Amino acid sequence: MKATQRDFAGAAQRAARQCRVFFFCGPDEAGASAAADRIVELLDDPGERVELAGAALRKDPVLLGDEARSSSLFGGARHIYVRATGDEAHDAVANLVQGTGDACPVLIVATSATDKSRTAKLLEKRDDALVAMFWPPDLPSITASVRTMADAAGLRLNGDIAERIARAAGLDVRLARSEVEKLALYLDASPAAPRNADAEALEAIGATTEEDGFAALVNAVLGGEVRKIPAEIQRMRTLSLNPVGVLLAIERRAAQLARLAATLGGRRLGDLDRGAKARLGIFWKEERDIAAQLQRWRGRDLDRLVAKVVALHRALLANSQSAELLLAQGLAEIARHAARR
Repeated sequence: MKATQRDFAGAAQRAARQCRVFFFCGPDEAGASAAADRIVELLDDPGERVELAGAALRKDPVLLGDEARSSSLFGGARHIYVRATGDEAHDAVANLVQGTGDACPVLIVATSATDKSRTAKLLEKRDDALVAMFWPPDLPSITASVRTMADAAGLRLNGDIAERIARAAGLDVRLARSEVEKLALYLDASPAAPRNADAEALEAIGATTEEDGFAALVNAVLGGEVRKIPAEIQRMRTLSLNPVGVLLAIERRAAQLARLAATLGGRRLGDLDRGAKARLGIFWKEERDIAAQLQRWRGRDLDRLVAKVVALHRALLANSQSAELLLAQGLAEIARHAARR
């Protein structure tokens, strides 16, 4: 079974009932992770969560099948959540599907993999597996997702409020879901007792503007503004911003720059009309910063930037206790390279 972000919402419930192996891939790691979380929510009894790394499965391809067919410590239900890069988990998945006996649900979020990868090809024609591909989101699609989340939570909000939430979340559907949940809790909203959400309520729940989020740090790093980095890192610590969340904002901007570079070719950003810019997720307040970053990051440097942030993401997940330090070092390196450009 195959899906994309366009039809995943409609297929998720059936997939959760029918499938035992889920492979989420594509350039939008945030969307893929959110989809995996949605499947877990839809499982009849997700039980204990067992997390495995793709690198560990590459070294020991038998591990996944053994874990999926073993019982939990207290004999209850369980599911396995794998974070992998590319086809790291291919051999382990092959062993899993070729084995015998009941296995618990296995969810794989594969950074840098696509629906053309070996693992996807292995699973896509199976009735008991789902392969879902997620492309970087644009503002309209995330705004629509926010409205869908709000409806499910019992919130009535207009397009302007939904768009503000989408922007404040940096087009990260996971952060947007968190904002919707906070807003529903603040208003005591539920599907049985819907509430209207207005700008005043949105302001009351916290980070509702780009200035409150990651934009300043993203622009300082990718714009090569080295002198601003220490203050931005300190702000990150003061506000207790999640290091992985901060890096996801950098990843999204890097992916946006790559997409823009491919779209523009030899043209300038200013050559696009307002509609084209909106379709590419460019807000007018961000245009100047994005145009300057496109001048600094191009060709091989842009490819290296994407590879760098992906490697840094893996390092943060593998060393959560040192995540803040690793992130600060990584962002400083990126900013210094941008400054030289």
